[in-house]
Amino acid sequence: MTFPSALHLRFVVAVAVVLLCTCLVVPVYAGLQRLHHPPKKDGILNFLVIGDWGRKGEYNQSLVATKMGKIGEKLDIDFVVSTGDNFYDDGLVNVTDPAFVESFTNIYTANSLQKPWYSVLGNHDYRGDALAQLSPLLRKIDNRWFCLRSFTLHAGIVDIFFLDTTPFVENYFIELDHSYDWRGVSPRPAYTSSLLKDLEEALVNSSATWKFVVGHHAIRSIGHHGDTLELIKLVTPMLKRNGVDMYINGHDHCLEHISSKDSPIQYLTSGAGSKAWRGDVKENNDDFVRFFYDGQASSYFCGSYKKRIWHHKFDKCLVMITPFLEVMNLVTHLVLEVDLCLGLDHLLHSPQLRDVEFLFVLHRSVPS
Repeated sequence: MTFPSALHLRFVVAVAVVLLCTCLVVPVYAGLQRLHHPPKKDGILNFLVIGDWGRKGEYNQSLVATKMGKIGEKLDIDFVVSTGDNFYDDGLVNVTDPAFVESFTNIYTANSLQKPWYSVLGNHDYRGDALAQLSPLLRKIDNRWFCLRSFTLHAGIVDIFFLDTTPFVENYFIELDHSYDWRGVSPRPAYTSSLLKDLEEALVNSSATWKFVVGHHAIRSIGHHGDTLELIKLVTPMLKRNGVDMYINGHDHCLEHISSKDSPIQYLTSGAGSKAWRGDVKENNDDFVRFFYDGQASSYFCGSYKKRIWHHKFDKCLVMITPFLEVMNLVTHLVLEVDLCLGLDHLLHSPQLRDVEFLFVLHRSVPS
């Protein structure tokens, strides 16, 4: 595997969010509210991704938050993405539930994390008052918080599509151990059908260089919960036919990267924001498992976009490293000097990268 030798634009994906005052609501797509985040003048975008976190600082949530703050400062992040299960064990009781402050405001206190947090709901969030997390009243308590069931964030070279995945999972509607707040969702078939239609329309109309989809549940995972069959059936075909580059989720309390065998889609799990499940790993998956880490962490991504003039071999080149890599000079080197012609296996086994939990290269070939 080789890399292009020059870069016109670079972007970094890490855990963070843009100040709400810079986000303009643009009602473009039929059913998905669209937000706009103006890119920096240098074209670099930085954000962090975290999932399954809200435990009032316990189970290493506070330690992860501290690391997030340090990396957020180094990367000058734009915003944070939350993949859901924001408040354990049963969501919020109402909009005045002190758990919102105890698990969010009082935990992510670093200056670098005082940016918008774009969030989706997880299954644990639906066990409480789901409408409370969606309420704009929470932004009066902490103006970083922004949570909708499904929406689109346009951030320059990338469109991020946030998808409410919990209503797709049939088991939640028949299990007896827990109750769920289905207000605004029932009847389920009509809700999911409409949501799929809205998502497809948004994907079709997107002209962004990169298309990322964020949901709580995994499409591909070797963690505790594993693959979500309903999403494989209903969502995956749509992602493939609309050129989606990456699907990002939580739900399994781990970090992992799986590559699709029959498309360019990369499946990333970032669900290790607090309590992790050590050693809970499934052995098999139909796609390529690139990386698995079963400890607590958050994820950030470093990438670059390049259209080569003299040799159209690569249309896109993306380098991703996570979590919390301290040797930032090495990251810069990999991003700016990508003509090193180092393959994935060599990179993963390099002594210089012994502290890197996760690194991969994504490329797309185009006709020469």
